[in-house]
Amino acid sequence: MWMQSCAGVGYLFGSLSPVIKASLGYNQRQVAGLGVAKDLGDSVGFLAGTLCAVLPLSGPRSSSAPRRTSSGTDGSGSPSRAACPCPPLWVMCILIFIGNNGETYFNTAALVSCVQNFPKNRGPIVGILKGFAGLSGAILTQIYAIVHTPDDAALIFMVAIGPTMVVIALMFIVRPVGGHRQVRPSDGTSFTFVYSVCLLLATYLMGVMLLEDLVDLSQSVTVLLTIILIIFLLVPIVIPVLLSFFSDDDETFYALLLPSPRKDEPTASTSSEEQQEVILSEVEDEKPKDVDLLPASERQKRIAELQTRLFQAAAVGAVRVKRRKGPHRGEDFTLMQALIKADFWLLFFSLLLGSGSGLTVIDNLGQMSQSLGYEETHIFVSMISIWNFLGRIGGGYFSEIIVKDYAYPRAIALAIAQVLMAIGHFNFAMAWPGTMYIGTLLVGVGYGAHWAIVPAAASELFGVKNFGALYNFLTVANPAGSLVFSGVIASGIYDAEAAKQAQQRHSSTLLAMSGIVANIASEAAPSSKCEGAICFFLSSLIMSGLCIIAFGLSLILVYRTKIVYTSLYGKPRT
Repeated sequence: MWMQSCAGVGYLFGSLSPVIKASLGYNQRQVAGLGVAKDLGDSVGFLAGTLCAVLPLSGPRSSSAPRRTSSGTDGSGSPSRAACPCPPLWVMCILIFIGNNGETYFNTAALVSCVQNFPKNRGPIVGILKGFAGLSGAILTQIYAIVHTPDDAALIFMVAIGPTMVVIALMFIVRPVGGHRQVRPSDGTSFTFVYSVCLLLATYLMGVMLLEDLVDLSQSVTVLLTIILIIFLLVPIVIPVLLSFFSDDDETFYALLLPSPRKDEPTASTSSEEQQEVILSEVEDEKPKDVDLLPASERQKRIAELQTRLFQAAAVGAVRVKRRKGPHRGEDFTLMQALIKADFWLLFFSLLLGSGSGLTVIDNLGQMSQSLGYEETHIFVSMISIWNFLGRIGGGYFSEIIVKDYAYPRAIALAIAQVLMAIGHFNFAMAWPGTMYIGTLLVGVGYGAHWAIVPAAASELFGVKNFGALYNFLTVANPAGSLVFSGVIASGIYDAEAAKQAQQRHSSTLLAMSGIVANIASEAAPSSKCEGAICFFLSSLIMSGLCIIAFGLSLILVYRTKIVYTSLYGKPRT
């Protein structure tokens, strides 16, 4: 949780992009290019996934430190203008890519270790960890308020050094631990406590944000509010402290609490002998259609009887026996094995359309609020950070209820999140009074839910053994969606509308002028700022439609994976 609290620096981009645009003279397409470079750095983590598979998890975390500290960026691509002249745009893109790529090592190490440590609580674990990554923008903004100076270099320095110090302190602590297949009787209470702290933290940050926006606070009050924030972040340490000193640490007892994995349940420690298990392919052909609808115990009994008959037939040469050529859904896949599965691509493209449209809003939130007449853009950036956090926490919590209590595919929660995002984008397009608040809520919650649901679903369908590589491939959907939706669609429409408005203002000015003054005005560069609801009307409608398509893909995935979740979580009927 502490690592993830500083692993989402890229979420500061929305509040800083208007400053970058004004100070460096960029148009919206160039700012969007920086945003895409930021998203690529934050999501392309193939190296991090590979290192997690071959090295202890302290290796990937230590690799992230030089990337962040050497980039000289704050996750927004803004260099220290006090120290050096502004580099070209392509250099800025490289800097922001390197600076944000360190976050992939944070995310991979934290998620891989904790999914392995808590295999029976994947939804809550992923939701909590990704939630704190989403909230890190608001946390870092509040901490920066203590040392606020007019020089942007102070924020850049804090973001470059602070996360590195946190990771170095924790790099040998966060790891898969011995006996990680255990279940403690206190796990339910512990997760409830962490959820309570998360909700209190989000509520507190929202209150502090509104207070700072409405009241001019003194420096001493700001320091006090930040100290309280840090206390909230430290409170969860009481869980391991209490369990270490005041609980019976009988590992044999705890191990007995974990149900023995069924024959078809994936495990991280599947042996090579199990992978070479002889399978009769004819079982799938001769198995009655209603077998998959039976309770788990009865289904296994029926399949075992059928296999026995087929083995007997194989002994006399009546049927052909062949070995399994690859894992089945719910077992451990390599990345290459997963890439040839339709379920994997359904999950990928559903994530691309849903999270890509949400990230477009996050990256352009400053311009969206300015176009509707709001002067203070940072309040919406902080709000969407908090809604993003709550979406991740809620997505993990409610999707876990769906799979644990109803044995239903987790992707149904993803479909619900995409409907919320479609409504949110539609609100942005209509630009009704208060639409920024409603749209920010719906898009933030829906976007955040993607990052709690998709990693957990991937670990269930394709196993945890190579989870690092699978997760980092799926995250490529984020910048891919941003490249299309923000870098092409939203920025192109925005610049076109800005050019129209500039031409209209220029024409009206020329009508009121004459002579030399008119000549001077005609040589002036047109403004690249767009005003009014028209700036993001069409792009928001397009993204709303794409979220509906993502909803359809998620429903197809739900239909295809019902049997898998029944096998993993179904309970025998009494």
